This record gives sequence, C-alpha cells and structure tokens, in this order.
Amino acid sequence: MQIDIVIPCYRVSGQIINVVEQTLALHHVRNVIVVDDGCPEHSGQVVRDHFPDESRVVVIEHKTNQGVGAAMLSGYAHAFANAADVAVKVDGDGQMDPQLVPLLLAPLVQGKADYAKGNRFFYPKHLAGMPRSRLFGNAFLSLISKLSSGYWSIMDPTNGFTALHFAAFRQLDTESLDRGYFFESDMLFQLGIANAVVMDVPMLPRYRGETSSMNIPKVALQFPGKYFNRFLKRIAFKYFVREFNIASLEIICGVPAMIAGLTYGIYHWVGPAYIGKPTPAGTVMVVGLLLLMGFQLLLSAVNYDITHEPSIPLTQRNATPI
Repeated sequence: MQIDIVIPCYRVSGQIINVVEQTLALHHVRNVIVVDDGCPEHSGQVVRDHFPDESRVVVIEHKTNQGVGAAMLSGYAHAFANAADVAVKVDGDGQMDPQLVPLLLAPLVQGKADYAKGNRFFYPKHLAGMPRSRLFGNAFLSLISKLSSGYWSIMDPTNGFTALHFAAFRQLDTESLDRGYFFESDMLFQLGIANAVVMDVPMLPRYRGETSSMNIPKVALQFPGKYFNRFLKRIAFKYFVREFNIASLEIICGVPAMIAGLTYGIYHWVGPAYIGKPTPAGTVMVVGLLLLMGFQLLLSAVNYDITHEPSIPLTQRNATPI
C-alpha cells in the first residue's frame, strides 16, 4: 500500500519540525504532506527551510485560513491524485504519537475497515491525564455522534488521528464536507451514508499544555445544530430514500404516537389543573398507552439501527464512486 501522511498546520511552528521528522522515520510512509492553512507563523515555510532536499516532504499553502477541514481536503486531494492508497491525518501540534500510525493502519491493511480513527477513551488508565472539560465534552459528543452517524460502536468522534482508504474517499461528497472543526464528525456522517466500515484504535492522549485555536463558545453553539441536521438527513436517506424496512415503519408509527401522547396529555392536564379538577383516569390511560407504544417503537428502531452498522468494507464490495 502507498501510505501518505497529511499534517494540517496552524500556529504550530514550534512543534511541526519534530512531527515531520517522526513521520518521516516511519519506513512504510511514502510522502508527508504539510498543509499550511494560512498559518500566521508560516509553518509551511519553516518546513521548507528545514527540509530543503527531502523529496518526500510536500508543502501546500493556503493564502488564507480556511479551517482544518479545508486543509485536510487539500491534503487528501494531493495524496489520492498521486495514487496513494491510504491517507493518514496527524495534527501538527504534537498531541499524536506517530509511532501509533502502524496500529491505525492495521485495520485498513488487513481489509477490515475503510476508515480508522483514534479512541482516547478505550483504556481507563489513559483518562487520568485528560483534562476534565475535554473528557466530559467528548463523552457527550460521542453520544450525539452515534445518533447522527449511525456508528454506535465508535467513541471520541472529534479525534483527528485518522486513516482513510481511497475506496472510502471516492464515496464522499467533498463539496459539502464541513471545512471547520466539525470536519471529523461530518466525515463519520458521510461515511455512514456510504456504508463504509469504521473502526476505533485505542491511543494514549498526550497533553503538553498546547494552546488550541478552537473557539469553544462558538463550537458549542454550532455543533448541536449541525449534529441534528446530519441526524435528520441520515434517517431520511437511510430509512425512507435508499430503503424501506421494519425500522422505517417503527419510526412512522412511533414518532406520531409520542407527539400525540405528549400533546393530548399536556392539553388535558393543563385545562383541568387550571380549574382545579383532576384529570380523568381514562385520559391518563390513553396518554400512557400512546407514550408507551411510541417509546417502544422508537426503541426498536434504535435497536435495528445499532445492529445494522456497516460490517463489510467498501474495498470488498467494489463500491461505485458517487
């Protein structure tokens, strides 16, 4: 396999040389593609100056900062246009250990997955060194990501340590992929639509006091809406456009039952409560029945979704590109 490393760079001039040197030391790596995403510290030029005669180092520069997603798409485009089989993402801030790249590649090389990503939550002993804000934030995002992507066995959706096979890349709608920090989560959504196989690879988190360029308040406002949008798109496409199955029927019956139960229950609770009369027992039974039936149907739909996670890699299905 032809393996290329893609390193997006923004304000990492102090760490980028060490990261590039470590990735070059990996014997199975063909090229290291450094993408300077309008870095004010000119990380791309720092790499050029340090490796003037290294033919395996490729530097791509964006004139303006476009986001980590845009940087990765530039790196992917260069790697796959030059016949790479797999492109591995390694951040330029040194938080990822390049020595773990072989472990990340293993599922793809063995034909077990189309996309592999790091998981910092696999071993309890690794969580001790993780900042609590990141721990709880990522745990919450993992739950939402399962709903939006359909990958119920995947944790740590924002982990940027990833390996992507060309067979999966050619299935992506790159024009609509998020260009910012939602990129990794959006990748999972699109890979889910393509029925690609995704696997987690345990990794040790490394936090050395680096300053993140992520605007946390901005991300906190944007991510929920984007996750909900992807969730609705996935359910509509997977259960009502591409195919129609038992889960589709459960959603059609379960959602109206829940809405009817809640609406009917609130209406008949507020009115009698306002005039001081108790809600009739029959009304309570109807509301309870609607809610119970709706909940059970939706629970069954979720169970179907969980048990039908993609299991056959695209490389074994000869999938036609979009």
